[in-house]
Amino acid sequence: MTDHVHDLLGIGVGPFNLGLAALIDDAAADLDVAFLEQKPAFNWHEGMLIEGTTLEVPFLADLVTMVDPTNPYSYLNYLREQNRLYEFYFYEEFFIPRREYNDYCRWVADQLPSLRFDQRVTDVREDDGVFVVETVDSVTGDRASYAAENVVMGIGTQRHIPEQFEDFLGPDVFHSASYLHNRDRCLDADSITIVGSGQSAAEVFRDLVERQPDRAYSIDWITRSRGFFQMADAKLGHMIYTPDYIDYFYDLDQETKDQLLGSQDLLYKGIDGETSAKIYDALYRNSIGDAEPDVGLLAATEITDIGPARSHGEGYQLICEQWQEGDRFLHESEVVILATGYTRTDPPFLAPLEDRIRRDDEGRLAITRDFRLETDGLAGEIFVQNAELHTHGLNAPDLGLGPYRNATIVNAVADEEVYEPRSADTFQRFSVDDFVAERGAHRLESAAPKPSDGA
Repeated sequence: MTDHVHDLLGIGVGPFNLGLAALIDDAAADLDVAFLEQKPAFNWHEGMLIEGTTLEVPFLADLVTMVDPTNPYSYLNYLREQNRLYEFYFYEEFFIPRREYNDYCRWVADQLPSLRFDQRVTDVREDDGVFVVETVDSVTGDRASYAAENVVMGIGTQRHIPEQFEDFLGPDVFHSASYLHNRDRCLDADSITIVGSGQSAAEVFRDLVERQPDRAYSIDWITRSRGFFQMADAKLGHMIYTPDYIDYFYDLDQETKDQLLGSQDLLYKGIDGETSAKIYDALYRNSIGDAEPDVGLLAATEITDIGPARSHGEGYQLICEQWQEGDRFLHESEVVILATGYTRTDPPFLAPLEDRIRRDDEGRLAITRDFRLETDGLAGEIFVQNAELHTHGLNAPDLGLGPYRNATIVNAVADEEVYEPRSADTFQRFSVDDFVAERGAHRLESAAPKPSDGA
């Protein structure tokens, strides 16, 4: 084992761990940290940096601003250093291009000496009260060991590929995360089918529809969801993206949490309003005069199987089932794009610690309010990034709350309040205790009858 022991080792360098590294780099506390990433450089969803797409949160949801607006790694300082501050001033937009967000993150990553790229983590174990992290160099194959008192996992999610498609993955059947890498193939195809109905599916469909007048392909968009619904997006609704709501959600019982998450899909899934409007506008333009856009949209339909096309040598046949009507049919397509989302799986490198990690009745990680895994007998802490949806609520993947979570982690590792992760000063209260205390209401000894629906 190496003799050097870090205060904290980060596994994975996505936006959340990158933000943590940035906060630590500018922190008053003297923390010895390193962050390990298997890729050769930072890149954020590079296969979906489609022209015209924007971040779905305001530019203030950068890596640091929401807890440290004067931090040198803020987006506004990036603009100043790139001599683009006035250009952004006249841009007059709150939502920045996705390509620029990626460029901003790469600008930050280039300045942080704590980042170690091409380091794939293979094992995490405990030895003499410290964590030992084993890595292999993605280029040379050389092995190395790092030691740390604490670990933070920021490995993100993995592409979800439905089982029936796994054997057909290739240049003609691929996940939407690889869209830009395969777009030229799409533009040369005769027919394209997009599977899924979230934001990624919508962005791919928009890009292909806008290019369709200059091409000869047909486009079909099929989803098992009930419709191509717009994400719930309103200022009053946004107030749940706050530390206050995390407090409220975390204190609920798990059954209530699970029920609540099941009813909140359109708060963090679905299609944003601007993308939805651009799609409709493109379809409208393409239908002017006698033109009929060669597109087909069908909801409530699941693709249950896939095989080689029967009618010609190229392409695939999809067995589809419209679950509301109970009808089944065959659909053929030369290219199939799987906008089937992402999933979180436990990383294999945690296997040596499995018997020390606590889980809930559903086998999910047990996570404390301050983003630590609940463990048995481990001397150090394992913090998590965006693995706490089931415990902390729909805020887990939100970029705007990344700095708050990171400030909490920094304070825990430093054992002092390096940053003040303030509660949100918004107009909404979530718990009865807070409302009663602030508004002068009075608690009843027992729950009163529920008001009628019209109350």
